[in-house]
This record gives sequence, C-alpha cells and structure tokens, in this order.
Amino acid sequence: MNDVTRDPEILGGTPVFRGTRVPVKTLFDYLMGGDRLAEFLDDFPTVTEAQALAVLKAAELSVEAAA
Repeated sequence: MNDVTRDPEILGGTPVFRGTRVPVKTLFDYLMGGDRLAEFLDDFPTVTEAQALAVLKAAELSVEAAA
C-alpha cells in the first residue's frame, strides 16, 4: 500500500501516512475511541481523506482474508 511508509528516520520506523509524520495507528485510536473520520482529518490536515480511506480498506481486506 503506497499510502503508508516506514522509514527508520521517521518516528523510528513506525508506519506513517506517506508524506506525513502521522502514525497510522493514530487513525485507529481515534476510531476506536469513538471519534469520526472527519475529526481525525480535522486534527491531522496533512493526511488526506483518500489516504485514510485506503488504509481502512486495506484493513478491511486483511480481516476478510484472515476469515
């Protein structure tokens, strides 16, 4: 998935949204905490909606493949 990158120079290799320093885990933390996607995007304007939706879709496909 090219919406996410890992670089040892950025947050020690934590997966982040490409072109940002926003960890992907932060999106899931927001959603699991009851926040809406719009709130996450407002708080992290460097992440595009398309990037966030691509990560969520990849997670969905991963769960489906594991089932």
